[in-house]
Amino acid sequence: MKPIAQRLIIIGLFFLTSLNISAQGYKLPEYTSFKLPNGLTVYLMEQHDVPVISVSAVLPAGAIYDYDKAGLALLTAKALKHGTKNFSKLKLDEEIDFIGANINTDATKEFVSLSSKFAAKDYDKMLTIIKEILLNPVFEVEEFQKEKSRLLVGLEQQKESPRAVIGTYFDKLLYGNHVYGNAIQGNISSVGKLTVEDIKSFYKTNYTPNQAVISLVGDFSTKEMKRKLTALFSNWKKSENEIENPALKNIVYPSNNKVLLVNKEDAKETTFYIGSSGISRNNPDFVAIEVINTLFGGQFTSMLNDELRVNTGLTYGAGSKFNTLKNGGSFVISTFTATKSTEPAIDKSLEVLNKLHTNGIDEKSLSSAKNYVKGQFPPRYETTNQLANLLTQMFWYQFDATFIENFEKNVDSLDLAKANQIIAQYFPKNNFQFVLVGKAADIKNIAEKYGVVTEVNIKD
Repeated sequence: MKPIAQRLIIIGLFFLTSLNISAQGYKLPEYTSFKLPNGLTVYLMEQHDVPVISVSAVLPAGAIYDYDKAGLALLTAKALKHGTKNFSKLKLDEEIDFIGANINTDATKEFVSLSSKFAAKDYDKMLTIIKEILLNPVFEVEEFQKEKSRLLVGLEQQKESPRAVIGTYFDKLLYGNHVYGNAIQGNISSVGKLTVEDIKSFYKTNYTPNQAVISLVGDFSTKEMKRKLTALFSNWKKSENEIENPALKNIVYPSNNKVLLVNKEDAKETTFYIGSSGISRNNPDFVAIEVINTLFGGQFTSMLNDELRVNTGLTYGAGSKFNTLKNGGSFVISTFTATKSTEPAIDKSLEVLNKLHTNGIDEKSLSSAKNYVKGQFPPRYETTNQLANLLTQMFWYQFDATFIENFEKNVDSLDLAKANQIIAQYFPKNNFQFVLVGKAADIKNIAEKYGVVTEVNIKD
């Protein structure tokens, strides 16, 4: 048999297998969880197909805890890798690079994360390093100053890229003084004032195991891994006082249209967000909302993209998204257009949203969106990295395996009546928040059409 014929047969068998998997539905692989006396939750999932292990850890130490020191959570997360009591930064980098592993630390609005992937044979060494990074960082002054300088340079460079900063402007406009309006990267003024002592204090207060989680997925023995992790992390000191979650405070969303006009003097186009309040991640209608948003603005063939790109040529691409957090969220329409077409692009975006409410959707469109969402779903949870991250997300956002295992069933059960109810309930009709980044002199009169305008300069 010729090689090309063999390949076609293999592809065909793979396709048939995929259809069978889809028909049967996705089932989350078995996993176990336990909790150490200090409060740390651990998830373990054995996967022996490939000799690798992925780690995901999450701690409640994100930007919502920055208060008046914006950027502090992010700098602290990055500084975890600047050396520990038993590893200098140089030694740490050398050890990780030598065995071809990786460790990344980052901060989001709500939490700080650590992720890692390494060969199964190196698990003893790598878990010791991860433990050192989480429990024994030293925060050297010289390395801190380098990290701080890199962040300041990045913040300065972002002023040249509207799409890099518009989300931060929008969150502040929507959430106001609530901590969900905090900028993860901070700003030049706030970051410039941060010191090593700020980092050390933030770490001491927020890096505790009480509400933290770590998940491991890969080629290991659950019994042996449980013993190993218990030995490594049992000495992580539990905080005597529960840290107050500032995001639990009531979010007061705007009750009228507002426009934030961000002046970029040399702009030849307008980048804009149109949005309003959204949903939290554990909303019971999450799946149905995702299906409808896929149809409206979540895929290339969406209603928004068809109108703004294909039919009118106003932009190269437009989309919409529900940005979900633990205790709130937002809905945004986002795109960019030439300065001269700012008004028609905004009007067209609002028109498409209004049509969604006025006309609803039909059976054919709903069926198409459902098939698309189901087709995208299983590949999200195939690799050890994806599965490890899923387990920590399940812990953080308080949903269980039924979300995964009933996903296709929940998608299929969405009928036309429920879909149009979802549109009416969750897709905004008013109280829109507009952020426009462009040349203010050319678009201010247009901006005033949509609400009360506040103007700032992107250079400030």
